[in-house]
Amino acid sequence: MQENVQLKRSLGLWAIVMLGVGYMTPMVAFDTFGIVSHETGGHVPASYVIALVGMLFTAASYGKMVRVYPVAGSAYTYTQKTISKKLGFFVGWASLLDYLFLPMVNALLSKIYLSALFPEVPGWVWVVGFVAVVTIANLFSVNLAANFNNFLVFFQFLVIIVFVVLVVKGLGSGEGAGTVFSLVPFAEEGMSMDALVAGATVLCFSFLGFDAVTTLSEETPDAVKTIPRAIFLTALVGGVLFITVSYFTQMYFPDVSRFSDPEAASPEIALFVGGKLFQAFFLAGTLTGTLASGLASHTSVSRLLYVMGRDNVIPAKFFGYIHPKWRTPALNVVLVGFVSLIAIFLDLETATSLINFGALIAFTFVNLAVISHYVIKMKRYKNIKDFINYLVFPLIGAGIVMILWVNLNIHSLILGIIWSAIGILYLMYITNWFRSPVPQMHMEEVHEL
Repeated sequence: MQENVQLKRSLGLWAIVMLGVGYMTPMVAFDTFGIVSHETGGHVPASYVIALVGMLFTAASYGKMVRVYPVAGSAYTYTQKTISKKLGFFVGWASLLDYLFLPMVNALLSKIYLSALFPEVPGWVWVVGFVAVVTIANLFSVNLAANFNNFLVFFQFLVIIVFVVLVVKGLGSGEGAGTVFSLVPFAEEGMSMDALVAGATVLCFSFLGFDAVTTLSEETPDAVKTIPRAIFLTALVGGVLFITVSYFTQMYFPDVSRFSDPEAASPEIALFVGGKLFQAFFLAGTLTGTLASGLASHTSVSRLLYVMGRDNVIPAKFFGYIHPKWRTPALNVVLVGFVSLIAIFLDLETATSLINFGALIAFTFVNLAVISHYVIKMKRYKNIKDFINYLVFPLIGAGIVMILWVNLNIHSLILGIIWSAIGILYLMYITNWFRSPVPQMHMEEVHEL
């Protein structure tokens, strides 16, 4: 009876896009502004343009693969089906670092923000409260989670709109650059391209999340058409938001000299632009962003675990379970909630270092999966359009990801290697030292011509 219970196909295009944007957290543009402005000499928007263009190549690769395999497994499924079952397991295992620990990071951030406001309240109270809200919203219906997420994302939009209005008013009064329109944040004589690329490598991590919408493929009617559009729109909408926010912030703060701590400039940005009242409103926006990202990431990882469980890569009875009434992977949702409670004991540096390794593994192999499927298997390289679309663009996407690999934090690399080693040992166990095949779901491809 359980085998006949499937995820409910009820999410539309913009509900998925908003979940992806919520995952990416529009307010994160303020958190990285001081660091990248110092790095680029006051050209953050230019670095965002470079980062957006780079990420759109990988977003296009996700779109191509979801047309072939419109299921919830994302990079795990694409690699397993096109390159190697063992590599597919490795990609899925590594991706769990990104997906599984981001809800924990958001819980940890909520504790940091709220503990600063209410220092007399024990930090664990905020973690438990945050995890409870996100888990309950995901447990009963994906539509409930999506609608709640829409509200949270729109509130962030409202904060950004008020911010832009205040900045425009300040610029008109002679603050900052003293003008609303200027090309200087994008292009200026003497600016360093190396510095812009270095800034873009930092900002690329703001785009983590556009790929997470692929995990909603089995909850989307006509996923073959809807999900590729949603992937591209998520990256594009997020990129436009980041560029807009960084442009107006850069115009108001041409350099970082006004900040006491450029690496934590977000509260000072709000204070200088709108005073104490706006700073409180701004802080509410950052908390809202944290909750939206936690909600969307919780949704995504529970679906990835479901697909790996359904494939019996991890125990199917637990991870492959779908609640017959709610049509959600309820046990996975609860499990992710319990894992997120580790935020009570973890520090932010350790938690965030676990995320980037898994994301870059996924990005790398999705680009390679396009080449493996379309070029090697389907032989779609014999005309100039296919050659560019299925070979050149994925190679550019993979090359950009390699730049990110070079700039990866050493802690991310070490923890990622340790996590991967654990995964390889587990794979050896379930395959009886590779004498048995890797479990996988048998499915038909959808060939897009």
